[in-house]
Amino acid sequence: MTLSPSLEPQVAGPDYAAIKTKQQAVWGAGDYARIGVTLQIVGERLCEAMDLHAGQSVLDVAGGNGNASLAAARRFCKVVSTDYVEALLAKSARRAEAEGLAIDYQTADAENLPFGDATFDNVISTYGVMFTPNQAQAAAELCRVCRPGGKIGLANWTPAGFIGQLFKTVGRYVAPPAGVSSPAVWGTREFLDTHFGPHVQAIEAQPQHFTFRYQSPQHWLDVFSTYYGPTLKAFEALDDEAGQALRGEILTLIEAHNRATDGTMVVPSEYLEIVITR
Repeated sequence: MTLSPSLEPQVAGPDYAAIKTKQQAVWGAGDYARIGVTLQIVGERLCEAMDLHAGQSVLDVAGGNGNASLAAARRFCKVVSTDYVEALLAKSARRAEAEGLAIDYQTADAENLPFGDATFDNVISTYGVMFTPNQAQAAAELCRVCRPGGKIGLANWTPAGFIGQLFKTVGRYVAPPAGVSSPAVWGTREFLDTHFGPHVQAIEAQPQHFTFRYQSPQHWLDVFSTYYGPTLKAFEALDDEAGQALRGEILTLIEAHNRATDGTMVVPSEYLEIVITR
């Protein structure tokens, strides 16, 4: 027996609005800027890979505390920096003011950007847009606001790298939202080909490494469990026993990747440096 379409069981998709509300609270917790400033080199590298020219317009999506925004502004681009966490934009604005850089800050959702089609010469995001729950919609928005012939530049953690493995480790203790893929899929060629391939001229994706340099593995864990919203909230959700178990697994993960032999932490984490020609 075949049910008519109106009688077929309906499977509800993810409640993206509810997920994003929760995400905003996560990213607003702790003080991500304490982590973000250590990643500045990634924004600088990406701007060079994109070959930005002075005077071009640049939109930083999910710009956080402004690493890519500042890097583009240092190259005399006309920069609009967006995020849905206003506190992070405020920290970025203070950095820009200290350097005398002109950046336009706007609160915006990466899945519903408040800009017209083909508005920007360049669209950029470093470890930002990859955390959107509706990944297909976010990718479509990046393409929509970038002019034909313009560039989309992304830095996304890969599943196999240290941070990708961290996501997997934490996910064993605190389940991600149902129906939402790992952020690390943005660091795969399959994802890029699926969501950007039909709409762009070319996709260049080069594996790169950002190296976490901390006083010790415990120092890294203390910083990330205090200031990095996702790990902070994960530990808050666990009881003492589970929290200690997660800490132990993270320290084991660090040990497996740590190339320092002097008690400090030097851990390379793979990411994809992506330049898409729209």
